[in-house]
Amino acid sequence: HFIEDKQSSTYPVYFDQQPGWVTLCRYGTPCVRENPGCLFIATERDAVAHLTNSQEWPGGECIVAALSGSTQKEPLLVGKPSTIMMESLKQRFHISTSKMCMVGDRLDSDIMFGQNAGSKTLLVLSGVTNKSTLQDPSNDIQPDYYTSKVPDILSLLNKS
Repeated sequence: HFIEDKQSSTYPVYFDQQPGWVTLCRYGTPCVRENPGCLFIATERDAVAHLTNSQEWPGGECIVAALSGSTQKEPLLVGKPSTIMMESLKQRFHISTSKMCMVGDRLDSDIMFGQNAGSKTLLVLSGVTNKSTLQDPSNDIQPDYYTSKVPDILSLLNKS
């Protein structure tokens, strides 16, 4: 999604099902390139957006890469797997990441986010990642735990 303001001091980029090439060219590139101090922010850098089990679209990384290429600047990543969000949670709730568990369905953002932050990780196989991807020898991101579906977590909690 894009802001249509060349004078903006912040230019956030995130996944949008209707990204506008004209908007990127007309506002994004000039804003980031010509506006000193403009903060180029990416909320995520997923190459693929999994909209449904059978529908994958180019993700936010495609827009981020286009703007980065046209401006020769790299964005500040504030979404997963950056630990900026985790640092905010730690400060706000005064909790250690060793007492947290990141639950998610994507290895390269959710699980990596938890690992980067120093928390335990639980991969749920009912979303983006399936068991064959998890166990593929080329996969170097391994969660601490994994389960087939979210309700499995509730039954584990009820047993303890």
